[in-house]
Amino acid sequence: MPTFISPTPITAELIARHGVTPDEYERIQKILGRDPNVTELGVFSVMWSEHCSYKSSRAELRKFPTTGPTVLVKAGEENAGVIDIGDGWGVAFKMESHNHPSAVEPFQGAATGVGGIIRDIFTMGARPVFLLNSLRFGPITGDTVDVKLNRRLFGGVVSGIAHYGNCIGVPTIGGEIYFDESYSGNPLVNVFCAGVLKHEEIARGAAKGPGNPVFYVGAETGRDGLAGAAFASRELTEESKEDRPAVQVGDPFKEKLLLEACLELLALEGAVAGIQDMGAAGLTCSTCETASRGGTGVEIDLALVPQRETGMSAYEILLSESQERMLIIANKGREADVRRIFEKWELPYAEIGRVTDDGMMRVKHGDLGVVVEIPARQLAEEAPLYHPEAKEPPAVPRLDLAKLDFISPQEALPRLLAHPNLASRRWVYRQYDYSVRGGCVVSPGSDAAVFHVREADKFLAATSDCNATFCRIQPRQGAMMAVAEAARNLVCSGARPLAVTDNLNFGNPNKPENFWQLRESVEGLAEACRAFNTPVTGGNVSLYNESPAGVVDPTPTVGMVGLIEKEEHITRQYFRDAGDVILLLGSIGGGLGGSQYLLQLHGKNEGPLPRFDLPSEIAVQESLLSLIRAGLVKSAHDCSEGGLAATLAECCITGAAPIGASVALGTRNLDRRDDDLLFSESPSRIVLTVAAENAAAALLLLQRGGVEARKLGTVGGDELVILTDAARYAWKTSDLHAEWSETIPALMS
Repeated sequence: MPTFISPTPITAELIARHGVTPDEYERIQKILGRDPNVTELGVFSVMWSEHCSYKSSRAELRKFPTTGPTVLVKAGEENAGVIDIGDGWGVAFKMESHNHPSAVEPFQGAATGVGGIIRDIFTMGARPVFLLNSLRFGPITGDTVDVKLNRRLFGGVVSGIAHYGNCIGVPTIGGEIYFDESYSGNPLVNVFCAGVLKHEEIARGAAKGPGNPVFYVGAETGRDGLAGAAFASRELTEESKEDRPAVQVGDPFKEKLLLEACLELLALEGAVAGIQDMGAAGLTCSTCETASRGGTGVEIDLALVPQRETGMSAYEILLSESQERMLIIANKGREADVRRIFEKWELPYAEIGRVTDDGMMRVKHGDLGVVVEIPARQLAEEAPLYHPEAKEPPAVPRLDLAKLDFISPQEALPRLLAHPNLASRRWVYRQYDYSVRGGCVVSPGSDAAVFHVREADKFLAATSDCNATFCRIQPRQGAMMAVAEAARNLVCSGARPLAVTDNLNFGNPNKPENFWQLRESVEGLAEACRAFNTPVTGGNVSLYNESPAGVVDPTPTVGMVGLIEKEEHITRQYFRDAGDVILLLGSIGGGLGGSQYLLQLHGKNEGPLPRFDLPSEIAVQESLLSLIRAGLVKSAHDCSEGGLAATLAECCITGAAPIGASVALGTRNLDRRDDDLLFSESPSRIVLTVAAENAAAALLLLQRGGVEARKLGTVGGDELVILTDAARYAWKTSDLHAEWSETIPALMS
C-alpha cells in the first residue's frame, strides 16, 4: 500500500471533477481494496477516460476486419499496425487526431499532433517516410467574428503542421481539407504517418523480463499538457497553474534526435526488450501499458525522471504530456548501450526503474516512498465498457428536384471551383516541404500521393478521405463511400489498396443521436473494408467534438495505403496530350443529394445520397487497374466533389499548364436536367484518357469486363466545352484555373 497519502481529501466533488462516475469509483475501490489517493485517482481518471480507454466505442471497434495475409501487426496490438509490402519489407502506418488542442492553440496543437504520430511509427522500429493530414474548419468566407476565428485556426494549424514536419525532415505529401459550418469553433486535425521497416525490425511495446532496467529517454518533463487533465489538484500551486501551457509544446529538432537515437538503439540486436511512446497520459500510460502487454509489473521512481521545472508533484509528473519522450525497457546488461547512444545524440535520459514480476504499476517519489500502486493489467485493460443508447435522428429533408431553381452550369461551374471546398490547396501544401527525402513522385493535389521508398524500392500510394456531408445524411452509406473513394483514389494513381487506418470524429456519445451516427458509420466502414479486402490496422477515436453552436458532422476519416507494382503504372489525374480520348468508366450517374452544388450554391443539405453499390464499385476499380497494367491509361481522375463537370475541369487545369477538352454527353439523357447531369456526385465513376489509337482496345476490354463505359470526347484546345442534349457550355481553361487557384490565397492574404 502507498506510504504517501495525499492531504487532499477524496470527496464526491473531487471524484466528479476527475470525470469518474460513482460506479467507476466503486470499481476502483474494489481493484485496490482501499480508497485511492489523489495521484492514483488522477491515474485512473486519465487511463479510464474516453481518450485512452475508448470505453464508449471499444465494443463498436470490434466490428472491424483486422486480419489478413498481409497483416504483420494488427490493430490494438501495438502503437501502429504493420502491413507486408513484399521482399521482407513492411509499412507501419496510423492516423490520430489532435482536435481539441488545436482548437485551443492551433499552431502547437497541430504541431504536437504531428510529433505524436511520428513517434507512434518509429516506436514500431520503422523509419517515418511521409505524412498526410485531414483537416476540417468552419467557413472562411466572409467577415464575421466566427469566420475570422476559422481563418486564424486554419492558418495556425497549417503553420504548425508545416513547422514540425519540415523541421524534422518528414515530407507532408497529401491530405484533404474541408470547410463547413459544423466545424466552427471545433476544427478537426487528423494526422497520418507511414514508415518502413524490415519484418525482423518490428519493435514491441511490452515490458518483458523481470529485472530488466526501465529508461526514460528524451525531453525533460514539464507541466505542459496538464490542462487536458480532468483536474488541477490542490497540490499544484497557483504559480504553477499560471505557468502551465494550455497545450503541449513541441520541439521537432529534439524529436529528430530522439528518432535517430531510438532507431540506432533498436538496430542493436538484443539491446531492447520493449519501447513505448509517452503520448496521451504520458508516463502513466507508457508504464502501465508496457507492463500489461508484457504480463509483468513495472516499478519506477519519479525523483529520477528528468524535469525542466522545480517542485513538480507526483500527480504532475505522471500526468504531464510533455512531448518528445519515450520509455525504453533494455535487456539487463545492455544499459551501457542506452547510455552511450543517448549521450551521443545529446539527449536527456535516466534509468528510472525496473521490470517486476508482480503485475503492479508501482510508483515511488524519492523520500516520499510509494505514491501509486495499481495492478497494471486492470488499469490498462479493464476500463469500464459502455454501450450507450443509440437513437436515429430525424431524417434529413429529401430534395424535390422539381422545386429546385436551375442554375446554369455556365455560371455554376466557376462558382463551384472557386469555393474553398473545391479550390486549389496550393496555398497549404506550398508551406510543406514535400520534396525532402526525394521520394515524392506525385505531389500534393492529386487523387493520391505517391512516394518512392528507396531503401525498399517500393512505390506506395496513400490518401485520406471522408465526405462528412454524406455521413450526416446517411452515416452507414457515407462511411462505405469514404472507403470506396479512398480505394478509388489509390487505383487512379495505379495502386492496389492494401489496408486502412481510421479516425472516427464524433460528438458526445452519451447523446443517443450522436452514438447512432457513430455505430452506423463503424458498420459502414467495416462492411466496405471487408468488401475491398483492406483490413483496419488501427486508428483513433475522437469524441465530444462539439461547440456551443452544435456538434460536428459525423466524420469517419479513412486513411488508406496502396502498393504500385511497377513505376510505369504510376498514373496522374490531369489530361496529358491533345488528341487523347476521354472515357467515362462507370455510369453517367444522377442525384444531387449531398452534393456541393446543392450545399454551396443553393444552401441546402438534403438527401438522399446517390445510389451506391459495392460490387459495381469494385468492378470499376478492377477494370481501371487492368487498363493501367495493360499500359493503356494516360490519366485517371476520381469523379467526386463537384460531379462530372468539376472533374473534367480539374483534369484540364491541375497539370503544369491548362489544356482544353471537348465533351459530348450523347443523346441518352433527354429526361435529365443539366445541373443533375453535371453536378451529381454519384460514386463509382472515373474519368480517364487513352491515346487515340488505344481507345477501341480500351473500350473492348471494359466491355468484356462487364463494366459500363463510354467515350466522352477528346483533349485539346484552350476551352472546356461540354455538350448536353439541352445546351452547349464553354469556358476558357485559363479562366477556370484563375477561379480555382486564387480563392484560398485571397482569403488568407
